[in-house]
Amino acid sequence: MIQIQAALFWAYAAGATFALAAGRQLQVWERINAGEGPRTRSRAANPYLALTVLFAAVLMVPTGLFVLWQNPSWATMHVAGGHDDVWAGFVLFYAGGIPVAAVLGFLAAQTLVLVGAGYWAYLQCVGGYFLLFGTLVHGWDGSGYERFLSPGARDWADWPQDSVVNNALDFLTSGTFLALLVFGAAVIGTMLMTEIGWLMEGWSLPGADEDRKVHRVLAIAIAGAGVYGLPFLGAVTASALVRLLGGWLGLPLFAVLAGVVLLPGRSPVRRLYGLVGVPHRHWRADLDLTEGSGSAVSGPGSPGQGSPGPGGETQVTEGRSG
Repeated sequence: MIQIQAALFWAYAAGATFALAAGRQLQVWERINAGEGPRTRSRAANPYLALTVLFAAVLMVPTGLFVLWQNPSWATMHVAGGHDDVWAGFVLFYAGGIPVAAVLGFLAAQTLVLVGAGYWAYLQCVGGYFLLFGTLVHGWDGSGYERFLSPGARDWADWPQDSVVNNALDFLTSGTFLALLVFGAAVIGTMLMTEIGWLMEGWSLPGADEDRKVHRVLAIAIAGAGVYGLPFLGAVTASALVRLLGGWLGLPLFAVLAGVVLLPGRSPVRRLYGLVGVPHRHWRADLDLTEGSGSAVSGPGSPGQGSPGPGGETQVTEGRSG
């Protein structure tokens, strides 16, 4: 449902965010399957990955194709003037690329979460959404928001003749905006409910209360600001620097600022991330602790003990090596 140039960035970021939200469950899933055969460890057996693919294929792809068919000019950021300017193979690549990008984002974040690098999994979300918002705000020539707020080719051509406010009002009263509003309620609503639901599901598993430092409502607000608000602010800042200083100075300066904000061990973003309660240990940490103790320790993968499944339910497991 978003413009094509930004669609793959959104799909990658959504997949990474799904994996980050289900990080604790993914670690439990890995511990439960430790030492079992290849069938139960198959990627296809992962319910969170399957639901991510389903979200991309059932919601993101059809709504995007509808907008492309309804208004090819807006959907291509006015690169194409009509249906005749859109190559049929491009539509095929778009429809197949969205699920692939979502899977790649999910697998990248999942890999980082499983090895205890949850913060770097979070940065996958930040990077994907930064590219999404950067495309919509600045674009490839500085006219990203103008292209986004122009519902048709004629509106894009006439943009310089009116103010930004009037152009925005014209967009808000257009059929394109109405379609985005309806589809956004379904796609973005489902996405947010899934992410919040998986976060809360993970918080119900053992050890979550120790990792989460604030109330659940505040933790959800912090997570939303970190995943969506921070990349949007970064895209606006990068666009402003490029407009003021030019690309050769603006982008390197923004890269330095982003590195200072995100990478240091005591950065404010890293501290806020630590309040949410996403797992920060390797998936084998609790499993090795259980094996080394030689006693019945409550936790995933403990011999003869109930271990929580991927959905938070309790499963009885047999003694098996990790």
